[in-house]
Parts: sequence; C-alpha cells; structure tokens
Amino acid sequence: MYAKSYVASPEDGCAWVTGASSGIGRALALDLARDGWRVAATARSGDALEELGSLSGELPGEIHAFPADITDTRQMVDICGSIVRKFGNLALVIANAGIYLPQDGLNGKAEDYRSSFDVNLMGTVNTLLPAIDAMKSQGRGQIAVVSSAAGYRGLPTAAAYGATKAGLSNLAEALKFDLDGAGIRIQLVSPGFVDTPATRSNPFPMPYLVSVEDAVEQIRKGLVHPRKFEIAFPKAFVRQLKLLRILPYGWYFPLVARATGWNRKRAGN
Repeated sequence: MYAKSYVASPEDGCAWVTGASSGIGRALALDLARDGWRVAATARSGDALEELGSLSGELPGEIHAFPADITDTRQMVDICGSIVRKFGNLALVIANAGIYLPQDGLNGKAEDYRSSFDVNLMGTVNTLLPAIDAMKSQGRGQIAVVSSAAGYRGLPTAAAYGATKAGLSNLAEALKFDLDGAGIRIQLVSPGFVDTPATRSNPFPMPYLVSVEDAVEQIRKGLVHPRKFEIAFPKAFVRQLKLLRILPYGWYFPLVARATGWNRKRAGN
C-alpha cells in the first residue's frame, strides 16, 4: 500500500526528467523547479539544457544539466550515478524522452522504426533500470512513464510511434507488480494530442488538442494523487479512445478511417 500512495516531495531528494530540452519535458522541469525541486535535466543537447538551467536562476529550485543519449545503456547508468552522487536520494523520475516519426504504411523505413524503438522504448528502459536500482536502496521512490493515448489502438501514421507507446504502457503495468513491493510507486502518463512541433506535422484532425502548459498541469495533478496509476487526458478524448479499444475490428477500422479522413485518402481524393 505504501508504494501506491507515496508522493515524492523536494525534501525527499531530487527529480530526474528526460527529454527535458523541449516540449513537455522542458515545461515539467521548469514547473518542478518553481515548486522547489532540484531537477536533473537530461537530453542530448547540452546547450539547450544549459539554457534551461539558466531560466531556473530566480526560481525556488534548481535545474542542472545532465546531457546524455538515452539509447546508450552504459551512459545512462553513469548519468544516474552522477545524479545520485550530486543530489543524494533520487525521489522522482519522469521518463519523458521520445520521438515521433510518422510512417506511411506503404513506404515505411526500417531506420525510422528502429529509431523509434531505440529511443521511445529502450531509452525508457535505460532510464528506469538504474533509477530502480537507486530507489531500491532508498526504500522508496516515484516514477512516471510518459506513454501516449496513441498506444491504445493502431492509428494512421503511428505504426512506429504507437507500437512503442503500447509497449511502454504494458511495461509500466508489468513493472508495477514488483515495484509496489519494493516501495517504488510507478505511474503511467497517457496524453492525447499536445500542441508541440512534432504533432503539428500530423496530416489529420487532432481533436481535443491541449497546450503544453495544460499537459503539465494535468501531469502534476496526477503525480500528487495518492491512488492514481494512469494520468490520462484530456478526459473526453481518453474516454472515446478507450471505448474504441473495446470495439470489434469490423467497427473500429471504418470508424477511425472516417474520423481521420483516411477513407478519402484510400479512395485517392
């Protein structure tokens, strides 16, 4: 029960945010620093992280740059060790790093699929494993895995992205059984469409599009909720997608094709 209700606080240690150079990760790092957290920010771009750290100068907390390539297993182990040595306990981890490479199912590129799997799925694993090791020795910790509502069922252009997000959702669910017993609370973040440079390239309507600021607000509310496993938003969109998830395929494919305009694309219009 302890792991299910534990809510990390700045007094418990530091927060580690991956994918912190832009989008949700960047906004989350700043929001945590506003609440007094010491934040370890990880992304590939050291310059972007240094600029982010400078923005925390007048905030109650601090943001420190820990640049790394999350696809490098050894490097992520070393980075996690450096964070723990600098700050002490690792109280909160937000595994947010990810990429979206839209796919044309008739002209797919193996390298796009491989990159998506390496960053979104294995990159998250490379973050979680050393973090879990650190939290085991502490006897507690809180982890949030950022997945996506796109992982609920297959969607146009998301053959690579959606597969990785479905994998992340399953990963978090499976890990929960073991982490609960070790005092480590794990949560799943499943956003709908968030207004970022990546989603602006989508060639279909994006219902219930939310701003990065709104997404961060929803995530922060979910992190402090003592019983919430999945932080999914916006609620109306998530309810619709979860309903689609239980529909038989004979209904699902025509409905989504019409809603996204993919029926007209197939017809060549």
